[in-house]
Amino acid sequence: MNAMDEPPTIKLNTRNKSGGFSMVEMAIVLAIITLLLGGLLPTLSAQRESQRISETRKQLNEIKDALYGYAVINGKLPCPATTSDTGNANYGEADAACATPSSDNYLPWKTLGVPESDAWAGKWLYRVDPAFASSVPITLTTITSIPLSVRNTAGSTLTSTIERPIAIIYSTGKNFAADGQNGGSFDTTYQSDVPNPNFDDIMIWVSRPQLFNRMVAAGKLP
Repeated sequence: MNAMDEPPTIKLNTRNKSGGFSMVEMAIVLAIITLLLGGLLPTLSAQRESQRISETRKQLNEIKDALYGYAVINGKLPCPATTSDTGNANYGEADAACATPSSDNYLPWKTLGVPESDAWAGKWLYRVDPAFASSVPITLTTITSIPLSVRNTAGSTLTSTIERPIAIIYSTGKNFAADGQNGGSFDTTYQSDVPNPNFDDIMIWVSRPQLFNRMVAAGKLP
């Protein structure tokens, strides 16, 4: 058999005529991009959550300052807001009188001039000792009427048993649900800790000495 009789050799061109990538090469590139994105997404998600936690803590400190300011102007702390209907004229406003017995309800954000919700768009929850939110102005002899306390996940008390909190404000975090010991209708023990997969509430509280110090400094108390 001479060269003229040899069968023609078929060569497969893996590139297209324009010199671009072949389908196989494109598939490999897309697979690599998918793997890279898959590794980046958890990191980006964790960063967003960290930012939301930081923003919520900042907002809680602003709310605490707003409560001090309200007490200086009005001689008392505001009652919670119980209206959840966004179409109601009293939505976001403090109730004229606190419910008895007191329980968790919404922060009167409109009354205080603070943001309506936390970084997850969840509503702030608020509990106040009625003795410090009654129609009778606060004096240096005003004492707590309910034994509010805050503990961590391990059960260690974070607040003094002598000077208990008179107001507690918290965010329910990413899951929009009160976790641990929080959220009980009339329970006086609350829980605060570093957010974790099983607990993501973020809490702040006002004690009697803290409030008195601010009111004395503002000349509201002798």
